[in-house]
Amino acid sequence: MNFFKISIAATALVALGACTNADRFGPGSGAAGGFGANGGLVGSAGDPTSPTYFAETIGDRVLFAVDQATVGPEAQAVLDQQAVWLMQNGDYRALIEGHADEQGTRDYNLALGARRASAVQNYLISRGVAPGRLQTISYGKERPLEICSDESCYSQNRRSVTVITAGAGV
Repeated sequence: MNFFKISIAATALVALGACTNADRFGPGSGAAGGFGANGGLVGSAGDPTSPTYFAETIGDRVLFAVDQATVGPEAQAVLDQQAVWLMQNGDYRALIEGHADEQGTRDYNLALGARRASAVQNYLISRGVAPGRLQTISYGKERPLEICSDESCYSQNRRSVTVITAGAGV
């Protein structure tokens, strides 16, 4: 009798395990399922209407100089593409994160991150993105990408990141 119960429990576990494998049809097939524009999986880099495409192909971040919140020429090129994508994909909103390197005080870096996020927001608005679709937040030096006391790390942390979120545009 115990062998019978153990066999049933093992069979049930195997069956349930097969149902929870989100990528059983290949990498990236996950919970999104279905196909999007141009045959790409919804949510994949192959679907030009997906947030993944935005982050990987358009680019979701721009970098800033030390103690600056000015959008430079390289950043403008990325933000121009972001603006076009946002205007073509009105079902999404964007959260613009402002970040700073570890140098300076917490308060100074929170304010600097806020200025950077605001500069990106203003640039996107100047390119035609509806203000109601954009929100900003500053993390200052609290969420570094790289941790070291070297310019190579500092430069990666002086950034703004545009995070695509669900929700109808205004």
